[in-house]
Amino acid sequence: MPDEHIPGKLIGSIVAVGSLAFIGILTETVMTVLFPQLMREFNVDTATVQWITTIYLLVVAATMPLSSYLNRRFKHRTLFLAAVALAVLGSLIMIVGHAFPVILIARVIQGMGSGVATPLMINIILEQSPKSKVGRLMGVGSLVITVAPAIGPTVGGAVSSILPWRAIFVIVIPIILLVSLPVGLKCVEQHRPTEEARLNSLQFVSIVLALCGLVMFLNQAGVAVSAAVSGGSATVSAVFAVVSLIVGLGALLFFGWSSKRSFSPLIRLGWLRDPMVLLHLIAYMLLPIVGIGFGYVITNVAQLSLGTSAFLSGALVLPGALIGAFFAPVGGMLYDRFGPVRPILGAFFAAICGPILLLVFSMRLTPVTLAGFYFIFGFGYSLGFSNIMTNALRNIAPQFMPDGNAVFNTCLQFGGAAGTALFSTILSVAQAGAGEEGSTTFRHATAVGGSWTFATMIGIVAIAICCLIAAFRIGAKRNSRL
Repeated sequence: MPDEHIPGKLIGSIVAVGSLAFIGILTETVMTVLFPQLMREFNVDTATVQWITTIYLLVVAATMPLSSYLNRRFKHRTLFLAAVALAVLGSLIMIVGHAFPVILIARVIQGMGSGVATPLMINIILEQSPKSKVGRLMGVGSLVITVAPAIGPTVGGAVSSILPWRAIFVIVIPIILLVSLPVGLKCVEQHRPTEEARLNSLQFVSIVLALCGLVMFLNQAGVAVSAAVSGGSATVSAVFAVVSLIVGLGALLFFGWSSKRSFSPLIRLGWLRDPMVLLHLIAYMLLPIVGIGFGYVITNVAQLSLGTSAFLSGALVLPGALIGAFFAPVGGMLYDRFGPVRPILGAFFAAICGPILLLVFSMRLTPVTLAGFYFIFGFGYSLGFSNIMTNALRNIAPQFMPDGNAVFNTCLQFGGAAGTALFSTILSVAQAGAGEEGSTTFRHATAVGGSWTFATMIGIVAIAICCLIAAFRIGAKRNSRL
């Protein structure tokens, strides 16, 4: 295949829309570092302040499934301007809001902006990239998804150590208005006609209920387990978790049943009958559990076991994030040159070495080894992660790519939410009854919880690798018949 030229306007479009998505995902993880300050300022407890992150994830997860409909119905520029308006409005409310419910409203608006911007960026890449450059441009897009949550704790710790927490959003607005907006207005183009697509309201409500129910199940199940182990009352949280799970699974089953029988479904799901694509999707949902959850684990193990400051604990993820910023496009280039098998499997065999080393040294970690072993994982993860989605979407019909994009991005968000809930629960269980924070017993318990967490990570990555191997075997059999 000849070496095709990447249009300058395509690069500008990726920069404009990608920066919006990057800022949205960045502020998601920045806020977790600010919880102690926010609890004091708004006089709320830990369970309440977590809604700042939880409600954001719920809104993003609920908006993602709309991306297929929005991509077919509206022009890219219209969606881009909507994402800009939502991002700016949400940031302004974060700056001036002095009541906790107002802050939650701001997070809802910001979540809607991220839910529009991230799939829009992927759709632009898939629709407008030269075929020989799809892998590397998807790698660039992957920077937004993988690097932003990784550096969030570092940015939050750095800014909050010298400025009020609202300064983060004061900084964000000029970037959006002076960089993203003008570049997007000049570069975002429409390469495919829009359609008279109709919004299936019943399916939209059902998928929102499904995602909200499943995310709330993860959140409340973690709260219930932590409360039970520490000797507190877990009844309310446990009941809420069970009800959320029933509602979530029931709504998800209804959505799938309704989509099969609908003339104009919200998301077309027929392409999921291909087992090769489905195995890619399972791996793509499992890996962010580790990739995004790692930021939470490192910062907490560093502070609560190794006794580092909040700023240093956030900085420990920076080397792994920076290597991700460099190697995500490199992974895409390798995909374009060698195909999917060696670049993807080689990357994740390298990535799994990180949590293996962390498990082996879990009871005698230092800040340097913690950052170094995460660096190994970050290298492999960034090298291969975006190629999974690229390869899956290349194996479905072009008209279904917006639907595939919506499903993959939704699963990514769900996987990230699941990772934080899962690993926080494991650490809480290990810390229960271990004494006061800062004591020798508490630090030891946190280290034990870290070892449990690293073992869980190894299992998750191993399952994802097995799914990918099975998918590639199916693909090889198909090719041999041709």
